[in-house]
Amino acid sequence: MGRWRPPAPKSSAYITPAGFAALQAELKGIWIRRREVVKALSAAAAEGDRSENAEYIYRKKELGGLDRRIRYLQKRLPSLNVVRQAPKSDAVFFGATVEVCDESESKQVYRIVGPDEADAKTGAISMDSPLARALLKKQVGDEAVVQIGEKTTVLEVLSIRYEG
Repeated sequence: MGRWRPPAPKSSAYITPAGFAALQAELKGIWIRRREVVKALSAAAAEGDRSENAEYIYRKKELGGLDRRIRYLQKRLPSLNVVRQAPKSDAVFFGATVEVCDESESKQVYRIVGPDEADAKTGAISMDSPLARALLKKQVGDEAVVQIGEKTTVLEVLSIRYEG
């Protein structure tokens, strides 16, 4: 059996100004880190036999990972659309912070952002996720039916706000 997997579906090219700045800062930081790794790699290469040199092998792999991330960011950043203005609407759209309540009366707060800045720890969900798709265009008091796999959840929208 091969390891072939179908390509991932294209993700949305929208991002908030804060997310765009974070990706630019990450790219700048990776270039700085890359300089340090190249210095360490050249020092490890100078030690001689590279086939059994663990430091050399580790630094080569680390450099490869950094170069992959740099290539990805250099291709992705120019293709992103920075959404600077919140919509003039009381419905859920990109950039909205939404408070919802499920059947068990537990409340959660989600912020709908682009896939490049989604972070479960902070409640930032990708606009391409099933939850965000169910919430889009809903207003306060509306119910959103979210189906993930075989599980179906009904969420009620309690509040919607836009930052900035």
